[in-house]
Amino acid sequence: MHADIRGTRDTGIGSGSGSGSGSGRGGTTPDGYGPDAGTAGTPGAAGTPATARTSGTAGTPGTARTPGTAGVGGTGPTGLTGAVGTGIADPRGESRTRALATEAVHAGREDLARSGLHAAPIDLSTTYPSYDSRGEAARIDAFAADGAEPEGPPVYGRLGNPTVARFETALARLEGTESAVAFASGMAALSAVLLVRNAMGLRHVVAVRPLYGCSDHLLTAGLLGSEVTWVDPAGIEDALRPDTGLVMVESPANPTLAEVDLRAVAHACGSVPLLADNTFATPVLQRPAEQGARLVLHSATKYLGGHGDVMAGVVACDEEFAGRLRQVRFATGGVLHPLAGYLLLRGLATLPVRVTAASASAAELAGRLAADPRVTRVHYPRIGGAMIAFEVHGDPHEVIAGVRLITPAVSLGSVDSLIQHPASISHRIVAEGDRRGAGVSDRLLRLSVGLEDVEDLWADLDGALGRATDARVAEGEGRNPREAHAGSATG
Repeated sequence: MHADIRGTRDTGIGSGSGSGSGSGRGGTTPDGYGPDAGTAGTPGAAGTPATARTSGTAGTPGTARTPGTAGVGGTGPTGLTGAVGTGIADPRGESRTRALATEAVHAGREDLARSGLHAAPIDLSTTYPSYDSRGEAARIDAFAADGAEPEGPPVYGRLGNPTVARFETALARLEGTESAVAFASGMAALSAVLLVRNAMGLRHVVAVRPLYGCSDHLLTAGLLGSEVTWVDPAGIEDALRPDTGLVMVESPANPTLAEVDLRAVAHACGSVPLLADNTFATPVLQRPAEQGARLVLHSATKYLGGHGDVMAGVVACDEEFAGRLRQVRFATGGVLHPLAGYLLLRGLATLPVRVTAASASAAELAGRLAADPRVTRVHYPRIGGAMIAFEVHGDPHEVIAGVRLITPAVSLGSVDSLIQHPASISHRIVAEGDRRGAGVSDRLLRLSVGLEDVEDLWADLDGALGRATDARVAEGEGRNPREAHAGSATG
C-alpha cells in the first residue's frame, strides 16, 4: 500500500527521515507555480525545530511532523506566533511593529479604553436620527460618488454599522490591506466582487480549480453574467483577454488543499486584479496581499468566526475597490448583521491561538493517516494549517457514518472537528467530470481539525476507518454492512 501526504499541486510532502530544522522550502514544479516536494511541519522563519516523526509503512513519508512551538509552514511567510514578515505597523504611527497575535487582540478596539469600555459595543440600530438633513444629503452624495465611508454619525444600517466597521478595520489590519468590506456570507462577498467588475464591462474571469464548490458553480453557471475560463496556473497569462476583470485562485484549495505560488500568479495577472480566497490559510498562515493579490476573500463563517455560530464573508482590499464594494452592498442589501460583526471581532482575538493549536493536531493526524494502510492518500498543505483531505480504501460514506466524536457536517474552521464527503456535499454542485478533473475523487474526505485532544480525535478516526473496512469486507462476502458495524471490534 502506498500512502503519501500530498502538498502543492499534488506533489508529495517528502519521504524518508530528515532534520528538524530549516525552512523546508522545496524547488518549483515544472510550470514554475508551486514548490516541489519538501517536508511538512518544518518551521518557517519564525519557527523552532519540529520533532521528526519515524517512518511508517513503505512509501510513507518519514518527515511529516508535528509543528514546533512557533510554526507549521515550511514555505509560508510566517510562524504561528503571529508576526507576518516584519510585523504590522503600529496604528499610532510609531516606528515599531506589532505581531499578528497582538494585532488580533487589539485591532478595531483601540478606542475602547479611552471611551471607558472594555468589550466592543453592539449597535443594533437600523437607522440614526439627524436634524441636519442638508448634511445628510451631502454625505449621501459623497458616498454615491466613490463609496467612501460617510464621515460623521451613521446614517442607515445599509450604508454602514459601527460594530461591523470594527471587524472590517481589524481584518484589514490582519491581512495588511487598506480596507475590508464585510457581507452577509462568503458567497455574497464574491458576488459583489463580480458585480463590481461586470459593471465596468469586464465580465471575463480566469480561474484555477479547485475552488469551493459554490464559487465554482457561480462562475460556471454565469448567474451574474460572468464568463469563466478554467486554467492551470501556468496558463493564466495566455488566458487573459481585454475584457478579463478578475483572476481567481484558492490556496490552499477546497477541498484538495492544493497550493499555488501566489506571487508568481500575481505576476502572471499583469494589471488584472488577483482574487485569492484565503479562507483555509487565514492571515495567520499567509497574507496574499503581500504577495501581489489585490483582493483577499474569506468565508468569515469559518476560521474568522471560529465557533460555528456566525455566517459572514469579507473582502480585504485597497480603499478604491472597497468603495465600489460598499456601493454594491448598499444597492443589493447583502449587509452583515451587527451581532455577526461583534462575534467576528471577538473571534479574531483568538484566531492565532486557535489556528496554532488546531494546526499542531492536524499535522500529527496527517502523519498517522499517511502511515495507515486503510488510507490511500493524504493531502496536507505545505504551509500547514488545520485542514486535512484523505482518500480511503473503504467506503467513505461509512467513515462519515462511523465517527462518534468528530461532527459529520459541512463547513470548517470551528472549535470542534468536522468531517464531510466533498463529492456529496460541498462540491456536489460541480459537474462530475470537472470535479474529478480537479482532484476531488469519490473517495476523498475533508477533515477540519478542531481543538479536541489529538488522541481522542485519532481514536475516533481509527474506529471509523475500522468500521468502513469491516463494511467493505462484509459487502465482498455478501453480508449486510450494517451488521458488520454492529459486530466491529474497532468501535
